[in-house]
Amino acid sequence: MNVNEKDALSLLTKYNADHFHLRHALTVKEVMAHFSRALGYEEEADFWAMVGLLHDVDYEQFPEEHCKKAPELLAEIDAPDALTRAVVSHGWGICADVEPEHTMEKVLYATDELTGLIYAYAIMRPSGSVQDMKLKSLKKKFKDKKFAAGVDRDTVIRGADMLGWELDDLLSRTMAAMAETEEAVAEQLASLTAGK
Repeated sequence: MNVNEKDALSLLTKYNADHFHLRHALTVKEVMAHFSRALGYEEEADFWAMVGLLHDVDYEQFPEEHCKKAPELLAEIDAPDALTRAVVSHGWGICADVEPEHTMEKVLYATDELTGLIYAYAIMRPSGSVQDMKLKSLKKKFKDKKFAAGVDRDTVIRGADMLGWELDDLLSRTMAAMAETEEAVAEQLASLTAGK
């Protein structure tokens, strides 16, 4: 059983109104779908996408209970156990004790914080986009702890290790995923926030 996108979006917008949080949810959704295809899990693309979309469902209204409140909220749409487990596992070692095991959970863990850093860098660039971003420049921003200071670099590094990837590989793959899906995210965000 899977969660349909309409129910997932309804739940997301019930508990999230901030444009930044909605954009992040949509970005991670598209990045997860991209990785499902890239890593040979095409048949699970919708599931990976829904995990990405709902991974921070509890964060805006319940930041102190992040990943602890999520199961209760996800139960409202009868989310399957695998989806709930994946959502909780992205807080492993930070606010949850469920360790990522499935490749999908490891990808979420590795890319969640990183997408935030890449977006922060994209909007300060002349193009305002990921399209023409270079790995060398992104690496400089990643090493600069003052830039996007809220991004936990250690989580990104642990995520790369979990996947057995070099950090450069994770950075370049996530950057490519965001470049490929940037337009789709913008369109979805506009649709989701129309009239707000």
